[in-house]
Amino acid sequence: MFTDLTGTRRYKINLHDHTTRSDGHKTPEEVMDIYARAGYDFLAITDHWVWGNAGEYTYRNADGSEGHMTVLSGAEYNVGGGDGADGVYHILGLGCTHDPGLTVQEAEGFGRTSREQAQQIIGRIKEAGGFAVLAHPAWSLNTVAQILPLLPLDATEIYNSVSECHMSDRPYAGLILDQLAAGGTYLPLLATDDSHYYDGDHCHGMIMAEADAVDSLGLWETLRQNRFYATNGPEIHLERLDELTFRLRCSPAVKIAFLSNMVWTAGRMVRGENLTEATYTLKEGERYVRAEILTADGQSAWSPIIRR
Repeated sequence: MFTDLTGTRRYKINLHDHTTRSDGHKTPEEVMDIYARAGYDFLAITDHWVWGNAGEYTYRNADGSEGHMTVLSGAEYNVGGGDGADGVYHILGLGCTHDPGLTVQEAEGFGRTSREQAQQIIGRIKEAGGFAVLAHPAWSLNTVAQILPLLPLDATEIYNSVSECHMSDRPYAGLILDQLAAGGTYLPLLATDDSHYYDGDHCHGMIMAEADAVDSLGLWETLRQNRFYATNGPEIHLERLDELTFRLRCSPAVKIAFLSNMVWTAGRMVRGENLTEATYTLKEGERYVRAEILTADGQSAWSPIIRR
């Protein structure tokens, strides 16, 4: 936990990673140790088709004191071929109160198309009390037409670390998610690692959730209410000053961008050195705003979408 530049206590969270129980290169114990020692408060282990129980990981700090990290229940369910012709869908089932009991063989019987299979998988996650996330829509080449039938999803990933590693280079899904929002679909936007290799794809994509909200409402309701931001490390805080005006406060940045359903508006881009604050006023026709920053060392952070 840390206190951000606004004085808000935040929990550091990764909601997507893999272990040797599926195609990850580290054991569950090794993965938990990596994230715990990196200061994470919550971690979801999401192996492919292998549901993991919730629990608590206890470890020893360098000074000998005891540390604790909450481990969330989770799994990743993937359907669709590699060429994306019928749609490739990777769905995270997080926070389920019991194992949804999904298997590859059962999912193949859910429908003729991968979209039908994904819809049924989301339904099973919901039946198990879970939080359903569409993983890495940019890496999967998901389109708006493919995503809309999957609703009600609980969230999606705007950034996915492993999608920038090795043979992949589509980590960022902002265009797709702006197209969804422009059409009236506003999803919470997560940054995750999806760690597999642990040679650069870990401890890079995370969310920072309001600790007081998590403590009072629970993690999943906090995410549904967008009381968090997504990041590679920098801070980003977007708040409404009045009906049309928004203020952004952030870590020192070289670029601040305000994005909406409009193709172009004046004043939405701010460039310079050590930028830490900017304001933006919605123009006629703008129905939402979200913000992004870029730091001098190439790190980014993403605010939630705020509707007009």
